Amino acid sequence: MEYVGLDRQIRRNNTNSLLLLIAFPALLLGMCYAFIYFTQGQAEYGTDPNLLFLQSLPVVLAATGIWFLIAWAGHSSFIRMATGSKPLERMENKRVYNLLENLCIAQGMPQPRLFIIEDESLNAFASGIDQRSYSISLSRGIINKLSDEELEGVIAHELAHIRNRDVRLLIISIIFVGIFSFLAELAFRSLRFTGGGRRSKDSKGSGAIILIAIVVTALAYFISLLLRFGISRHREYLADAGAADMTKNPQALASALRKVAVDPAIEAVESRDVAQLFFDNPKPSSHTSASWDNMFATHPPIEKRIALLEQFG
Repeated sequence: MEYVGLDRQIRRNNTNSLLLLIAFPALLLGMCYAFIYFTQGQAEYGTDPNLLFLQSLPVVLAATGIWFLIAWAGHSSFIRMATGSKPLERMENKRVYNLLENLCIAQGMPQPRLFIIEDESLNAFASGIDQRSYSISLSRGIINKLSDEELEGVIAHELAHIRNRDVRLLIISIIFVGIFSFLAELAFRSLRFTGGGRRSKDSKGSGAIILIAIVVTALAYFISLLLRFGISRHREYLADAGAADMTKNPQALASALRKVAVDPAIEAVESRDVAQLFFDNPKPSSHTSASWDNMFATHPPIEKRIALLEQFG
């Protein structure tokens, strides 16, 4: 990726991300219509699926809206609980605050809040949806083990995510993927209640409806992962490019990436949704390392990021 024309790349990527975000509610409505359409064959008397879809539309939109508003309002608290982060004390960490302030002044950006994760692994992430809630969280390890130039590169990378509105987009994608994940899990769990008891026409019909629900929700969840992949992956390259542009020192960021690659896993982080916010997406724990959705990692290989940075400077 060339660093020239960075603003144009950001605008084009924002446009593409907006289209992908529109695809999330479209996918949700498509999933509901598919479920209604295919389950009509299991009903004793037919109902026009189009009419039934229109009748259920207000309920679907209202339930989604409530879910979205709760998640949107509470995302900061959820992320802090999921990562164990707490405010970074200024008097004990003047070095970090000085690096952040210098970058923000140079870029004309409001200063986000700083949090710390008490973990000796090396990682960081930005979060928030507006100037009031924007924050950068750093692990204890990344503060202690990186030089000033390397840490400045990491902080600049997270500032680039904030400036490019990446964190807001990622939080929206996390909320929508969470909806599809919940519905798919609910469908799988419902299958348990149709496996026992007496066999009857009603139970067979209920089982068929649940199987349809499993197929439809699983497919929708799979597509939502692809949409999330499309939103987040390219933005890591842009944030690296933005950090190199801010610091004029791409080699320092490349050096930071090498150190982070050795130990990026924050022990407290178990949610893969939260993990996608990080500077380097920590791999899942060993018992889930072979999970099929690892193929759709939200971050590009760290070796590629280093190679691109080393082409400059």
